[in-house]
Amino acid sequence: MGQIDVDGLTPHLHAVTPQAEGTKTMAAPDINEMTLDELRPILARELPADAAFDGWNMKALEAVAARLELNPAIAKLAFSDGSADMIDAWFASIDEDMLAELPPEALGDMKIRQRITALVEARLALIAPHREALRRAQAILAMPHNVKLALSLGWRAADAMWRAAGDTATDYNHYTKRAILGTVYGATMLFFVNDNSEDWIHTKQFLARRIEGIMQFEKVKAKFTAPNDMNFSVTRLLGRLRYPA
Repeated sequence: MGQIDVDGLTPHLHAVTPQAEGTKTMAAPDINEMTLDELRPILARELPADAAFDGWNMKALEAVAARLELNPAIAKLAFSDGSADMIDAWFASIDEDMLAELPPEALGDMKIRQRITALVEARLALIAPHREALRRAQAILAMPHNVKLALSLGWRAADAMWRAAGDTATDYNHYTKRAILGTVYGATMLFFVNDNSEDWIHTKQFLARRIEGIMQFEKVKAKFTAPNDMNFSVTRLLGRLRYPA
């Protein structure tokens, strides 16, 4: 089977620039010779274009395989669990592409609210060309047997965003931040899929209100959890009774 042009599909698939005059350009690797781990992100980025019409199923996967000149049997092995595997891989590619769009140096001078907003909006931009595919993915994830997967994918997205934003919490804050952002992100995606406003301005306003809620919650939480000499402490009282100032 002949070589295919896979330039742009993944940073690992590109011709090597000749080092000297007369050196031949190395051909891109044959997609049929790749490992399944190498194939998944390539297929995941291609699938939404077909899933928008055919759904997240083997018909869409076969269309992608034909377009990439990939043996369809190999494509099916890459997503042995069917639609759930395909959606999982697509969302994972969005996590990866979001981080590529906004590396640490791009977020460095932003406040935490701005970082989270920028990260979610980067995801919106990546998903925007495939909103019908997102709608179909949401319908599948809403099925009772996929609830666990839906929660897992939401958590993973929130974790990727908080880590990119510089969060290093390891206590219960690690979990509350991700649970809340995961809920906000999921609600934003549900709003976004039906938003026909220019440049998704309604979705951005929806997101801004909910991120404001997260920030207010963090402030209140910090007030009740941070050490404060004005708060009553049984231990401090007993210490003062035993060792008066």
